[in-house]
Amino acid sequence: MSNNKTQNKIAQPVMPKKVYDFCGKRRMIVITTAVVIVAAILGLLIRGVNVAIEFKGGTVITYDYSGEMDTSKAESVVKEITGTSVSVRTGENIESNGTQITVSFTSEDGLTADRQTEVTDALQEAFPDSSIVLSESNDVSPTTGKEFFLKCIVAVIFAAVLIIIYIALRFRKIGGWAAGLCSVLALIHDLVVAFASSVIFGFEFNSNMVAVILTILGYSINNTIVIYDRIRENRQLMPKASMNEVINLGCSQSLRRSVRTSITTIGAMLIVTVVVLISGYDSLLSFSVPLLFGLLSGLYSSLFVAPVTWSWWIEKRAAKAEKSKDKK
Repeated sequence: MSNNKTQNKIAQPVMPKKVYDFCGKRRMIVITTAVVIVAAILGLLIRGVNVAIEFKGGTVITYDYSGEMDTSKAESVVKEITGTSVSVRTGENIESNGTQITVSFTSEDGLTADRQTEVTDALQEAFPDSSIVLSESNDVSPTTGKEFFLKCIVAVIFAAVLIIIYIALRFRKIGGWAAGLCSVLALIHDLVVAFASSVIFGFEFNSNMVAVILTILGYSINNTIVIYDRIRENRQLMPKASMNEVINLGCSQSLRRSVRTSITTIGAMLIVTVVVLISGYDSLLSFSVPLLFGLLSGLYSSLFVAPVTWSWWIEKRAAKAEKSKDKK
């Protein structure tokens, strides 16, 4: 008798305080997701993508200087000469313990002696008290950047295929292929949001953005698989329940865990962003801000986009199978 009681206890799923009807809000979730993606794409089209010099090719010139340096003014001075987008960053010279300014801009023709002299003279004229001295100048070939970018795209596609195969095999008893495709749809949603936030805030598409994409890939899919595991366990423990009931229970069980985990990570990124703003290391903002939005999107997509679209897919497939039976 004691063994039977133990088995009955084990066979019951852990019930949360409240089971939310995630699948019942399917239309609202689909509309919200579509609005977010459309808004992100419109933002990309309106703002345009500012590709960094390491992917597009161009020129990097470094100067030593003293005193104060207005990077916005320096950007406008160089932009008047080059006619292209210009990035100006300040930093420290480790060898001399002095300060440096790095000017980078896209250029198809490369850096000529006349162009270098013109830029240097313009900066010295704009900042006569800063003792600007040329330190070094380099041309950046776009070939290496394009190869790196293509490798990143291949890596992302390869990762997406592996995710689909892994989820399809792991959750094959409850429609694994559909679950895998829906999880990739959720990932695409997260990447679009992160990329759009980067463009809207005026950041370049650089190596930081590539790091953001790879980070979100790992973080978001981890959240989704945890929820899928709950759904699979509940399917075994509740064989007579509908798939929507099982999905609602799995998402409700994972809700608190997902929110707490995400708040911890998002809070850490928020602190990094604030510290970067205060300290003036603006180059890190192109990593922390898109990642912040990507993590928020990952929380939403893991709980709503992936499971709910999976539920919709299963219903459509069941309805199609029912129609084919009726015809026979």
